[in-house]
Amino acid sequence: MPTRLNVKQLALLLLLSAGAILVHGYHPYIEDAEIYVPGIKKLLNPALYPFNAAFFTSHAHLTLFPNLIAGSIRITHVPFEWALLVWHFLSIFLLLLACWHLGRLCFRDPLAKWGGVALIASLLTIPIAGTALYIMDEYLTPRSFSTPAALFVIINVLEKKRERAALWAIFIAVIHPLMAVFAVSYAMLLWLANRRPRSINASAALLMPFGLFPPMTEAYRVAIDRHSYFFILRWEWYEWLGICGPLGLLYLFQRIARRQKLHCLGLLCRSLIIFGIFYFVVALVITIPPQFADLTKLQPMRSLHLLYVMLFIFTGGLLAQFALKNNIWRWLALFLPLCAGMFYAQRQSFPTTAHIEWPGVMSQNAWVQAFVWARDNTPLNAYFALNPDYMRLSGEDQHGFRAIAERSRLADRTKDSGAVTMFPALAEIWLQQITAQNGWNHFAEQDFHRLENSYGVGWVILESPENGRLSCPYHNDAVSICRIH
Repeated sequence: MPTRLNVKQLALLLLLSAGAILVHGYHPYIEDAEIYVPGIKKLLNPALYPFNAAFFTSHAHLTLFPNLIAGSIRITHVPFEWALLVWHFLSIFLLLLACWHLGRLCFRDPLAKWGGVALIASLLTIPIAGTALYIMDEYLTPRSFSTPAALFVIINVLEKKRERAALWAIFIAVIHPLMAVFAVSYAMLLWLANRRPRSINASAALLMPFGLFPPMTEAYRVAIDRHSYFFILRWEWYEWLGICGPLGLLYLFQRIARRQKLHCLGLLCRSLIIFGIFYFVVALVITIPPQFADLTKLQPMRSLHLLYVMLFIFTGGLLAQFALKNNIWRWLALFLPLCAGMFYAQRQSFPTTAHIEWPGVMSQNAWVQAFVWARDNTPLNAYFALNPDYMRLSGEDQHGFRAIAERSRLADRTKDSGAVTMFPALAEIWLQQITAQNGWNHFAEQDFHRLENSYGVGWVILESPENGRLSCPYHNDAVSICRIH
């Protein structure tokens, strides 16, 4: 079976990558982009974010992701927003390329590898059980690179190219250290499965980063309790199905592989079952005893991310080989409704925002418009306060203030609490700032002056016109931007 793409196959992968963006949308500044984009922007302009930068630089110091993106912008001089879009497209292409290669190793039928590619492209933004993850986000994150890199580690292990596998593993480690644990532990399981099948059950345990953790504080407990997906016993019943169902499917696929003499597919499925069970047990162990609550930051159930990606590759390959075959109408009957459903789900998730936020095009979202005004009309050292739950408000569509406005703000309850869960040293200052903003919807002028006196805040973004003596130079249908004198 050929190991390299020809021109037509390369063109098809590029087309599918573009199609995936059309289906799933593109939103460069939503959700976790509020953590990662400011890290890139501060590297490009160190004068940005003079206050509270630790809530995103703590992540940035553990990864070369912002350095990679910022370095590419410096070298190419591509505008920032276009650079993010190009890298996002490239990451999707690399993921689909890795799916193609894995399908090539698992199946004899040439169409089967395209079944896995097509299914992954169609399901990029499907939720992965209760982990708060998608296969790939609608924006650029370190996972955009770690996901295809993890597949290339596995591909090279299967092909016994240990040096290449090691290089990909190192790349993941410097881009997303947590996801590197899962990729390397599964690669070790796979390697041991080929050599000593009965000894693979404990191998991943050697790689779990159970290091020293600081004592649990009340402020840290408040932050971590906001993230129920850290605690597997808080998952909903259907999220538990997202654990058990894939393991059952993998067992079924293993039996099919044995009957069809698909050795590589059987090996991968058998190893994935052990991989999934191991991290499930780890998640239970660190969730049930209260003294282990600090270990939940390791998020062992995020191992499901790799498991789901591979499961969908196998599912698509088997569907293509045994059901779709060489019948274009069957392919269309499966993938058109699937893509339409994913498109509809994305529109429901971001109803007041364009499906694709193209660089240079003014957003119709009123919150984004206000953030852009703040970027263009306030000094670099401006310090803002806004509703600490602003990313969860109707109509805001989870857009990040720091990422768009390029200005400092007081801590919020949504994204900054996530930073606290990973970096407990931030817990006390986070809780102080959140407490200072309690009752935000009922704040009067004296409350804003209290924030000014306590933290140096000079600007506020309000969801309704301010009736006091604040000067508000910007208004739109959703918010006002006001100056605290």
